[in-house]
Amino acid sequence: MRIERLKKEQGVRIKWVHFPLHPETPVEGRALADLFAGRGYDIPKMQAQMRARMEAEGLPYGNRTMTFNSRLAQELGAWADTQPGGEAIHDALFRAYFVDGLNIGDAQVLAGIAESVGLSREAALEVLEKRTFKEAVDADWEKSHAYGVTGVPTFVSGRQGLVGAQPYEALEELVKQARG
Repeated sequence: MRIERLKKEQGVRIKWVHFPLHPETPVEGRALADLFAGRGYDIPKMQAQMRARMEAEGLPYGNRTMTFNSRLAQELGAWADTQPGGEAIHDALFRAYFVDGLNIGDAQVLAGIAESVGLSREAALEVLEKRTFKEAVDADWEKSHAYGVTGVPTFVSGRQGLVGAQPYEALEELVKQARG
């Protein structure tokens, strides 16, 4: 993965900053066909392009038909980052959403994902029920807006950023420019 390579070769530290991608999505999710209705998108073509990008990166990609509200998943991710070994939650959430098509807006699904990476299911449910990391994610959303983020992924180093799936060389150049 490009990010792991950047960490290894450039010694960068990765900080996940959450972004409100379709925060209006209901808890039960929304069909992609409804999300993109009337906008002229060819969903199968978009998915084929995404699958090709994922394959080039060595990442799996499923054939999802739904989008789900990621707010609770972001709060779970913020909590997991404070736990030993919790960084693994990010890959597990990616897989759950983009490969398995799971509803990452559902607390029980999220607790299962946390448990799958060695975190406490009970602690995850408590964090989600009490919304312990709500303010942290709110702050991330504000930071995302302040940076002018409009899509994911967005990579920021120093005061510059790149949007979208970028080749390793572009990310490496971003890091080098920040070190200037």
